[in-house]
Amino acid sequence: MDASRLDKLERQVQKDLAEIFRELAQEKFRGIVLTVSRVRISPDLSVGRVNISMFPVKDKSLVLDWIREHGSVIKDRLVRKMKGGLRKMPELHYYLDESVDAEAEIDRILKEGGESPIK
Repeated sequence: MDASRLDKLERQVQKDLAEIFRELAQEKFRGIVLTVSRVRISPDLSVGRVNISMFPVKDKSLVLDWIREHGSVIKDRLVRKMKGGLRKMPELHYYLDESVDAEAEIDRILKEGGESPIK
């Protein structure tokens, strides 16, 4: 698939999944912000990698496990949002995006005047 078309598809899937996760957060996870930070889809459209960040969550693996268990429901909602835009929807794999946590840790270290993470 053409790279620009693939980029456009990744952005659309990211946007639609963000809406779906916003709805799920209201239904199942009150007080949690679920965001889709990145979507990467293979050129043959068979596999998609979805990075999710969560805030404020103590046990992120519990939420991620729930998302993985209900992947078929999420995929069904995505297919409905895209209204048949693809012949075959990629198989989606969900991963935790820990870049937000790393950024928060660096901010905490810098604000507290702790040891510099850059040596």
